[in-house]
Amino acid sequence: MSLPRRRILRPPRPAVDDARRQEKLLDRRTRLRTEQESLSRWMKRLRRAFHAVEKNQARVCRLEREIARLEQG
Repeated sequence: MSLPRRRILRPPRPAVDDARRQEKLLDRRTRLRTEQESLSRWMKRLRRAFHAVEKNQARVCRLEREIARLEQG
C-alpha cells in the first residue's frame, strides 16, 4: 500500500524590501532590452550568412550537374 506524500513545511520567505525589488526589476528590464538588441543584430547577421550559404550551395550543385551532364555527353 502506498503512503501519502509528506508536505514539506518551510518557514515563510522574509519580506523583500519593495524599493530593492523595484530596483532589481528595473535592472533586469534594462538587461533584457540590451540582450534583445544584441540578439536582433546577431539574427540579422545569421540570416545574411544563411542566405549566402544557400546561394553558394545552389551554385555548387548547378556546376556539379553541368559537369556531370557534360561528362555524359
